[in-house]
Amino acid sequence: MPSRKKTVMFAFAFFTCVCSFVMICVVLATQHWISSEVVFAGTNSSVTVSLTYGLFSGTCEQFVDVGLQVPAKTFQVADNLRNSKVKSIITAIVVILVLSLLTSLLSSGFTCTNAISNPYQTFLGPIGVYTWNSLCGIFILLAMILFPVNIQENSLSIELARGCFSFLQTHIQSTHTYGYSYWIMLLIIILNTASIIIIYLYAHARYSEKKEQERPMENAPKDVILF
Repeated sequence: MPSRKKTVMFAFAFFTCVCSFVMICVVLATQHWISSEVVFAGTNSSVTVSLTYGLFSGTCEQFVDVGLQVPAKTFQVADNLRNSKVKSIITAIVVILVLSLLTSLLSSGFTCTNAISNPYQTFLGPIGVYTWNSLCGIFILLAMILFPVNIQENSLSIELARGCFSFLQTHIQSTHTYGYSYWIMLLIIILNTASIIIIYLYAHARYSEKKEQERPMENAPKDVILF
């Protein structure tokens, strides 16, 4: 059976890993990644398209300067994309998040195993927790980088706006505000970092205790040596 200290430390790490897993599920399920205001030149006035979307679906509505408003409607992101490069990056982000979900699940399993037992295999211990949490953090960071790149470099919001309203003409300007679904990924990275720090502190303390117990005889008191 593991010591009480080990159980407590790995239990805390397990909690952070489970929170990370839940947050990734929220990121995948919600559509509040970004809100965009895309302005196009109309025949007699400008047309503004307001979009809020995630990786799979979103909503869009149209406003005209003269006061006309088209009711909001939902759309599927994949159906509104014609550019294969834009679509491939969205697909890559989904795959990356699924991989982060799997690594987070493995990390949860490893921390839970160490909280209730002492695995014989080295990789099932702290090394495994470091590996899976690091991979999860890297995957999330990649997703956080790829999504803004797709917005800024590949004009994702503009293409989605034209997919909602095909008659739109020349694009004038765009403004973007990243939503909570996007910023949750930063919290996931923090949770993964916290898991690594917790296990590192435990492993470092255990290593120090082990070294203290293995002190050479020359460091022992002289009266003990004489005896």
